[in-house]
Amino acid sequence: MRRLSAAASVFLLSAGCLTREISSDERLDRETSNLAVKDTPEASDLEKLTCLNTDEELLKARNVNRPETDRLMDYITLFSSLRKRTHTFEEAMLRNPDLQYREGAGAIVAAKDTCIQQTEDVKVEFETYMRELVDVPTVQEIKGGNAVTIARLDFSTLRQAIETLAPDDKEQLLNRVASAEKKVTAAKAPEEEPATTGGKRKGSK
Repeated sequence: MRRLSAAASVFLLSAGCLTREISSDERLDRETSNLAVKDTPEASDLEKLTCLNTDEELLKARNVNRPETDRLMDYITLFSSLRKRTHTFEEAMLRNPDLQYREGAGAIVAAKDTCIQQTEDVKVEFETYMRELVDVPTVQEIKGGNAVTIARLDFSTLRQAIETLAPDDKEQLLNRVASAEKKVTAAKAPEEEPATTGGKRKGSK
């Protein structure tokens, strides 16, 4: 009975994991990854790919009321996903040019063109936001009556955004982020120094 109960528990836990719903974007990414391992995707495979379902992700990334680290991460995820889908279309048509001329190929070509355009549009918006954050990576916060320099967002995410976009001035941008990070670290140092005079004054008159 004990073994049976344990097995039943494992089954129920597994079933709970299997029933987790995945988003349409995750499903498309999974299908895109599956296509990537095939030598030449078929037309029926390409028909499952679309770049028309980005409105929800874009609205999240554009929402100025959300933390900037989260917004930037949404741009990274969306742009990477669109770029992957576009690459799948282009690679399939490069390997099998007949895909563009078969019956019903118009829908596939149109889907590919949409992905290319969506990827470029999101890239422009993503890069504009990334550069805004690099230009002003820190803010001033009042602590104890003094202005203290703090990070505007997570610097690791900002570096990831720069690496993902890989602009021509990537190294300069990364250097600017490193410089901002040093300023924040230097501003934190005085706050972290322990008091050394309190013990001596305790017993004085």
